[in-house]
Amino acid sequence: MILIVVKFEVKPEYVDSWLDLTRSFTEATRAEPGNIFYEWNRSVEEPGVFTLIEAFQDDAAEAHVSSDHFAKAMVDMKPALRSTPRIISRTVDGSGWDEMGELKVD
Repeated sequence: MILIVVKFEVKPEYVDSWLDLTRSFTEATRAEPGNIFYEWNRSVEEPGVFTLIEAFQDDAAEAHVSSDHFAKAMVDMKPALRSTPRIISRTVDGSGWDEMGELKVD
């Protein structure tokens, strides 16, 4: 699977509306064939930093970045950002989340 983690530094005036601003993109991406997960998280130390964790089947990422909703989101998000997002994108073994072996809950 392709695992992607992206950090977005959002301008203070957009922090409270960021998830609304990205909602249609999030929903469209989650509905794509080959999307495994697409999750937003907000930093507890830096409230203006949002991290996106997403995964796709190996052959699905190209269709994602070529989609109309991706192109629109790149335009829509830009005015709300303080800096260029930082990304980690890797092909990894697996097909989703696994249980943590070191901490089991019965």
